[in-house]
Amino acid sequence: MSVRQEIHWARTAIDAPDLSPLDGAQQVDVLVVGGGLTGCRTALGLVEGGASVALVDSKDVGWGASGRSGGQCNPIWRQTPDALKAMMGERQAETLIRTTLGSADALFSDIRRYGVACDPVQAGWIQAAHTRKARDRMQRLGAAWAAVGADITELDGDAVQRASGSPAYRWALRHSAGGHVHPLSLTRGYAQAAIARGARMFRDTPVTALERRDGAWHATTPRGTVRAEQVVLATNGYSTDLWPGLRQTFHPLVSVSLVTEPLSDAQQATVLPGSVTISDSRLAIFYARYDRDKRLVFGCIGSTDHVDRVSLARLRHGLRTVFPQIADISVARTWAGRIAVTPQMMPHLHAPAPGVVAGLGFSGRGIAMTSVMGRALAAKVLGAPDDALPFPVTPVVPLPLHGVTRRLIPLAAPAMSLKDRLDTAITRT
Repeated sequence: MSVRQEIHWARTAIDAPDLSPLDGAQQVDVLVVGGGLTGCRTALGLVEGGASVALVDSKDVGWGASGRSGGQCNPIWRQTPDALKAMMGERQAETLIRTTLGSADALFSDIRRYGVACDPVQAGWIQAAHTRKARDRMQRLGAAWAAVGADITELDGDAVQRASGSPAYRWALRHSAGGHVHPLSLTRGYAQAAIARGARMFRDTPVTALERRDGAWHATTPRGTVRAEQVVLATNGYSTDLWPGLRQTFHPLVSVSLVTEPLSDAQQATVLPGSVTISDSRLAIFYARYDRDKRLVFGCIGSTDHVDRVSLARLRHGLRTVFPQIADISVARTWAGRIAVTPQMMPHLHAPAPGVVAGLGFSGRGIAMTSVMGRALAAKVLGAPDDALPFPVTPVVPLPLHGVTRRLIPLAAPAMSLKDRLDTAITRT
């Protein structure tokens, strides 16, 4: 039986802002390119800081990854605090560590502050290990973050199944600050809050050229222009060649998702009890959460920008593996979205030219960390010193052999899945 390909979140999201394409000339303090979570949160911070802002998107607010995400708030990095210090220096890392520890609470506080109706649930995140090797690595990670103040609990044996409803794992971390949101509603809510405070936003407005002249940046669009003192590039996994080399700084992997029919009360009692979220340690990661109608959203790594037959088979296999008690449940819809993955698995904050900044590369941590980046980009534009920001400010440096790697991306998901199967066969938790 075929499954409808449709972005599930578009069915239940709050209304989109009533935007139109840019027609004519605009003059503002800051131009934001990209209407996803990063761009909308940046625009909101900028207008609250007193700047005039125009935001443009080539499609619409939330059209890209922000409206296709699994919507899980996973508020921890894959590196220990000590590894972050080695990567970026003591002072910057300390700022990032403090910011990370408060990132989930800050997100849910934002949601309450701006009145965003995005079905927020902060019930915790189960981070499960699929092998003994993964358990050992995650045990070190959890202990390191707990030592600096994160509320993390180790789960062992049957405790993992009681907490998650999955019999597939025998060890996990439980992050009490984690949770989930409706990602498209969150994006639209940020946009609406920014517009209410004076931001101007335009849909169907790709920037076709960006040049510096007369002491300002001039953006050309199909039907208009924007003159701005500063520019924020927030296009993440859907970046183009607008800024030379920017889209070559990350690998554009794909996340594929399915949503089931609503679970019965009896099924809910055995699958993600209490509406926790779950993700595991596989390279081709499995992750799941409920939506507000108690449908299960389940995802993994895919190969293309649509859910092909192979990706759907991988999703169904993953669902049977993690939750065999609902192996035969009907699948209502599937969809796909891009993930911008950096070699460090950390976001990049770039300043490639005077008056231009870019934030991208959330590597699967976008729900919590796009808000962190949005605040950081706004602070940078409004004059904060670089060493006060949670991320180091770096130039744009394209990855070597990016073109070759990009062509091989469709092979990444099957290769990672094969590696996961071999690891599981060799050593189980």
